[in-house]
Amino acid sequence: MIWAKEEMLSRENLQNLQLERLQQTIAMVYNHVPFYKKKLDEFGIKPADIKSLEDITLLPFTNKDDFRDNYPYGLFAVPMEKIVRLHASSGTTGKPTVVGYTQNDLDNWTEVVARIVTQAGVTRGDIVQVAFGYGLFTGAFGLHYGLEKVGAAVVPTSSGGTEKQIMLMKDFGTTVLVSTPSYALHMAEVAEKMNVINDLKLRLGLFGAEGCSEEMRREIEKRWGIVATDNYGLSEVIGPGVSGECGCKDGLHINEDHFFVEVIDPVTLKPVHPGEKGELVFTTLTKEALPVLRYRTKDISHLNISPCSCGRTTARMAKVSGRSDDMLIIRGVNVFPSQIESVLIDIEGIAPHYQLVVTKRNHLDELEIKVEVTAQAMAKGQLEMQRLEKTISRRLQGVLALRARVNLMEPFSMERFQGKARRVVDLRQAM
Repeated sequence: MIWAKEEMLSRENLQNLQLERLQQTIAMVYNHVPFYKKKLDEFGIKPADIKSLEDITLLPFTNKDDFRDNYPYGLFAVPMEKIVRLHASSGTTGKPTVVGYTQNDLDNWTEVVARIVTQAGVTRGDIVQVAFGYGLFTGAFGLHYGLEKVGAAVVPTSSGGTEKQIMLMKDFGTTVLVSTPSYALHMAEVAEKMNVINDLKLRLGLFGAEGCSEEMRREIEKRWGIVATDNYGLSEVIGPGVSGECGCKDGLHINEDHFFVEVIDPVTLKPVHPGEKGELVFTTLTKEALPVLRYRTKDISHLNISPCSCGRTTARMAKVSGRSDDMLIIRGVNVFPSQIESVLIDIEGIAPHYQLVVTKRNHLDELEIKVEVTAQAMAKGQLEMQRLEKTISRRLQGVLALRARVNLMEPFSMERFQGKARRVVDLRQAM
């Protein structure tokens, strides 16, 4: 099912709409956001200079530090009396990034989420359990109202209390789960321990807020017996609703009438060739409270603008394969956590819980990979543990071209995350 006609516009009609909205957005920020007026003046750009979509490359980038430097309301384009909702990041690495919404923004947010949940397969007959944390985090509220708009029954359990989550899932007849991929795997473990996983009616999962490799998706689908779909969003742009998968699972459809997307080389900051991998950059086209120009996401992906077999014509972004700021450089080798995850999840006897610990020894980088084994593998004894360790080391060396120390952890010994999983601990600066 397709929710909105804008999902099927021709490229020409879509680009005409994008240009009209882009020009309106640039005029808005120039006239109402001092930060952007100063930036545009420094670049020698006036709103009237943007005459085509290609001219977007004349505009300055926006990054997360700009939000922090203008904390809390310095990037808002409307007075506070027009703001009806505030959200913010956790602020664990500094001041939180604050985002605001007018009523029209909330209506548009609900609309774009309704699209992505519909294309994932949610219907008005579904009972949807939202196991994202409710609060300043945009994920839970964003999905909540979009799900209600399509007519689904929403169970706002929030995160945590996993055994109770499973009990409610069984008693309420939940058919759709919304959570992070890592929490979905933890919930599956708990449901298996409670011996109720076969009694559940779950058929579909909508997962976001952290990376999910194809290998992790397969593991989720196998453990739950469901179809697992990926969705994508950023608080700075709107929250969830920027893009999401349809049933074809051939990339995440971007709501291009609301968000203009570019892919750039994260080093040169120049656009890459069509289809090439690079960093995603988004410009909002319909935001009133917090319009954003060329926001650098640090997420690595590539685009496909060919029509999808589902009938939608919007561009699709590939699953995010990593973040430019998550990349570890170890002894001169570029390492992404997603590469390691892909190796680990395909090894029999390994649970989908791991952590990378980077240290220095004698001025050289050392990579330790802590990975949990399954109870079945542990029960086979020491010889099986030695075999697993050698298998992991060999396969990782083949992928990474460097040797890592593998530390096998006992079943259920590693921390479970209800929100975003913390996969990397880099201790080099502390040594």
